[in-house]
Amino acid sequence: MKSAAFAYHSPQTLEAAVSLLGTLEDEGVDVKILAGGQSLTPMLALRVARPEALIDLGRIKALDYIREEGKVIAIGAMTSKHAAGVSELIKARQRLFHDATQLVGHRQIRNRGSVGGSFAHADPASEYPAVALVLDMEFKAVGPEGERLIPAEEFFVTYMTTSLETNEILTEVRMPTLPVGAGWAIREEARRHGDLALAGVCLTLQKSGAVISEAKIAAFGVNPTAVRLEAAEAALQGQAPTAENFARAAAAGAAALEEPMSCIHASSEYRRALVRALTERCLAEAAARAV
Repeated sequence: MKSAAFAYHSPQTLEAAVSLLGTLEDEGVDVKILAGGQSLTPMLALRVARPEALIDLGRIKALDYIREEGKVIAIGAMTSKHAAGVSELIKARQRLFHDATQLVGHRQIRNRGSVGGSFAHADPASEYPAVALVLDMEFKAVGPEGERLIPAEEFFVTYMTTSLETNEILTEVRMPTLPVGAGWAIREEARRHGDLALAGVCLTLQKSGAVISEAKIAAFGVNPTAVRLEAAEAALQGQAPTAENFARAAAAGAAALEEPMSCIHASSEYRRALVRALTERCLAEAAARAV
């Protein structure tokens, strides 16, 4: 299929894009922002999305960067997933995000898709939103009223919906570097390599002596948004990093999930079982990496 007709705009600066978006919004025009096009282009082709106007951010080079600012890594919203995946800075300082990026689609998708676009799209089966929750990431948005930082726990609202205002543009993703000595892991189950996850889990884990001092765990592909497994986190606090404790925490986290999504590819029960198994495996992997 081909997309429905729309007006196409390609501003060269962020200021021009924000101004144009505000003007079109004030005129009541249905507008979509085009970043890399990994997700929006198929939706346009299938006419799932039928905007009256499209604002393409591809010419705004100022939104394509990866840099370290103290203990934070800042990624411009138009940075490709490929660039994030091969970044030596991210690989050295934030391995969970690096590993998550390797699971996103295929090489062609990572070449085209943008980091910011994935977060703004907020697909519940995507790896990135869960990683954002675990890492306490922040999102910089710019609109007519200026810029603001949105914490990850406030950014994802529900299925493919974020707290971005309709006249705001996501410009930057900010994540803390992984603490020295912390372990990390991400695992998912998909029908085929590169497919969207039926369910997945990512986490970080820190030790203090012989016990776990902190665990942050999130699941994706099971609810309308990624979700923290707080019951599993609580079960691990102050406990020894043993297989028995990992199994107990994984069971608690899976049991506390709200009714997982169900479809022809995976039932609710199957997704819950996947979360339990993947959590247990991730904990063992992260504990082996933690020092």
